[in-house]
Amino acid sequence: MVPAGDTPRAPAADAPAPARLPRSGGAVRAGAPRRNRTGYLAPNGLRKNRRVDEQALREIAEQHLRALAGPDAELREDQWSAIRALVLDRRRALVVQRTGWGKSAVYFVATALLRELGEGPTVIVSPLLALMRNQVDAAAQAGVHAVTINSANPEEWASVEEEVAIGAVDVLLVSPERLNNPEFRDNVLPELTRNTGLLVVDEAHCISDWGHDFRPDYRRLRTLLTELPEGVPVLATTATANDRVVHDVSEQLGVTDQSDGADRPLVLRGTLDRESLRLGVLRLPEPRQRLAWLAENLDRLPGSGIIYALTVASAEETADFLREHGFEVSSYSGRTGAAERGAAEQALLNNEVKALVATSALGMGFDKSDLGFVVHLGAPASPIAYYQQIGRAGRGVERAEVLLLPGQEDQRIWDYFTSLTFPPEATVRAVLNTLDQADRPLSTAALEPHVELSRSRLEMVLKVLDVDGAVQRVKGGWTSTGNQWSYEAERYERIAEQRRAEQRAMLQYLETTQCRMEFLRTELDDPHAAPCGRCDNCTGTRLSEQVSAESVEQAQHHLDRAGTPLTPRKMWPSGMQSVGIEITGRIPADEQHEQGRALGKLTDIAWGSRLRELFAADAADGQVPEDLVQACVRVLAEWDWAQRPVAVLGVGSLSRPQLVGSLAERIAAIGRLPLLGQVAPDPARRVSASPNSARRLAGLWNRFELPAGSSPTELGGPVLLVDDYTDTGWTLAVVARLLRRAGAPSVLPLTLGTT
Repeated sequence: MVPAGDTPRAPAADAPAPARLPRSGGAVRAGAPRRNRTGYLAPNGLRKNRRVDEQALREIAEQHLRALAGPDAELREDQWSAIRALVLDRRRALVVQRTGWGKSAVYFVATALLRELGEGPTVIVSPLLALMRNQVDAAAQAGVHAVTINSANPEEWASVEEEVAIGAVDVLLVSPERLNNPEFRDNVLPELTRNTGLLVVDEAHCISDWGHDFRPDYRRLRTLLTELPEGVPVLATTATANDRVVHDVSEQLGVTDQSDGADRPLVLRGTLDRESLRLGVLRLPEPRQRLAWLAENLDRLPGSGIIYALTVASAEETADFLREHGFEVSSYSGRTGAAERGAAEQALLNNEVKALVATSALGMGFDKSDLGFVVHLGAPASPIAYYQQIGRAGRGVERAEVLLLPGQEDQRIWDYFTSLTFPPEATVRAVLNTLDQADRPLSTAALEPHVELSRSRLEMVLKVLDVDGAVQRVKGGWTSTGNQWSYEAERYERIAEQRRAEQRAMLQYLETTQCRMEFLRTELDDPHAAPCGRCDNCTGTRLSEQVSAESVEQAQHHLDRAGTPLTPRKMWPSGMQSVGIEITGRIPADEQHEQGRALGKLTDIAWGSRLRELFAADAADGQVPEDLVQACVRVLAEWDWAQRPVAVLGVGSLSRPQLVGSLAERIAAIGRLPLLGQVAPDPARRVSASPNSARRLAGLWNRFELPAGSSPTELGGPVLLVDDYTDTGWTLAVVARLLRRAGAPSVLPLTLGTT
């Protein structure tokens, strides 16, 4: 007999169906009187004063588990403790257990029992589509009908809501963002709340801003919990929570009551050891060495697995390199479409690929029992986040390799993501003031021209303000509630310091000579932390860091490739009229530039480090380095343009005039093309430094003038527009519009760097 893990297995064809407790009147319809709030109906139809035999109930729970996880599965003691607390005592529970322990089995078995007792559906708040897909499939094996409402299935929302209303659904999975969708919040959630049989908060560390993956929407659950009828059991689960996160989650979910007896909430916390994992660190500081090592060793790693990269560009570049070397791999990131993600996950589940090269977008929720390895190209910024990601491996196999290949650029990438935390008070106040003065709800797009925030950061700020009660999401956008709001500067700084401490701990993990698994478990405050006897430090055995000169040369050749597309802007930002610029909708085709080229991205494995040094705030302006000129020449040589450019024009720069000017001059000289000079920027016009499209465009509008004497109409061919760097793409769009309206047949942008 084996304990149940998170990975369900197909039951035997002749496995008996689970015994059933007779339902009390069948499924509960929306609006029907609630039953069993103070107890449950025993098989003989009596209430709590005639309790069902606990052992008999456990046997039925075991049968449901075997339907879910296979004929040899049996409940762990803590699994039964949680199920008992939810089904018999209707308590609130927090389960902190390692990945693969079987947390999903707890809520699916509890759901099956509660539904047999006539209770309403279970509502699972789940953060990721991958997690939802896996849970729907797993529930079906347990005989539990699960449905989901998420961003990928809007065409199914109406039918799902109808199924829920008539009591035909056992489990409804929703994202935390969905809880605050006005239509769902106002029309579906109230009735669902009144009839919920069990509330599950999956990946509950997301509710804590001390957690490695905090999400503002998760904090809305506090409101939902206050609206649940008395006696509705609540289960929160996570695998990655230290003491601070456990306390915070417990407090927010109301599971810190110190009362005695059956009303006291339950916290179940187990060991975080993962017996199958073999942890190790390989020191290959240069990108070409890491790629070369992968090319030489990927086939030697067991089964199929995940290669994690810190950036989208790194994931895509690594996947390209490995495919060139004959490996079946796919890249996977937040930029991957929903359908492509599903296909990539399925390919890995079916062992059709050796690996997915992924960012952290592939994390919580992906469940493959025989995942044989996890390799990190670059270290995550937190030991807790690292533990969560390596937990994908080794759930159903005796041995899985876990390797970390840190890079010299890791700290700079951490610093970038740290810069995207909660913005300064003045910026947040600008959001509130704009909503206070508006006479109607404002969409996120309509707010953008008035604040110095990118779309994604603005959405994050609005969610935090919504949770804090300062703003409210309604049909048509956002409105101010008029409630007083205070900026918690001290709290934000404490969180920032915690992030810095986590980074320091991650660096210590790389250098430690002690047990690596013990180190991670200690960071997660596991009281059972002890040497594992399996990692590279415990055994003294390490995979070789040696790579052949030929493989390194091939990797360098791949990294030396230059050129990444620059897609033209197609639509003007919303709300430009509110700042006095009368443009809207689609940018006319005859005012756009053609697809351009950049030498590289600032996040590239190869050119990224070189470009970040060039564009650093303290870097001196000067002539363009010759190696970058020659790389740009290679980009131009490989450019499949419809017509070769006939002239070169630079975009005048106030911060790096020598760099841009010399680049335009060198390209014109090498290509034997006339240099038209530079588009002159107005030094009096302020341009926003934030990646906010509306604000950036407002600062650029009417800022440039074509050089005197230039006549694009007479050129008879494309203009090569040279700039040092593009972020939002609006400088190129504005200058291209100026050139096209002056008669240029087409515009081909070329920059050194792009994000």
